[in-house]
Amino acid sequence: MARVTVEDCIDKVESRFELVLLAAHRAREISGGEPLTIERDRDKNPVVALREIAEETILPGDVREELIHSLQKYVEVDEPDDDPVPAITNEESESTEAGDSMDRMSEADLLKGLESMLAAEGESDRR
Repeated sequence: MARVTVEDCIDKVESRFELVLLAAHRAREISGGEPLTIERDRDKNPVVALREIAEETILPGDVREELIHSLQKYVEVDEPDDDPVPAITNEESESTEAGDSMDRMSEADLLKGLESMLAAEGESDRR
């Protein structure tokens, strides 16, 4: 039964190696309590996973994304930098001379300023 299932799946997934990874991940999900998308028919979890892929009741791309997400140990979060960012005013928008100094502010201060500007605009719109 499983050999025929693998042959049915090979046109849905690029390589047999990827098929094994996806089917194993899906079988672990089924063991963990995920609902089945097909009837079990007394098959074990790996065979059910292969049948789900073969019958396209689950998309290999979705299983691939879930597998990648499950293997990620560190997800990078974009946080504001503490490095100072130059403040640009209308007068400074033209090219500055080499000796001119620029005001500097941190990215957090810039975000606070933008939020206060948005809050002020919201209050003026309500009036």
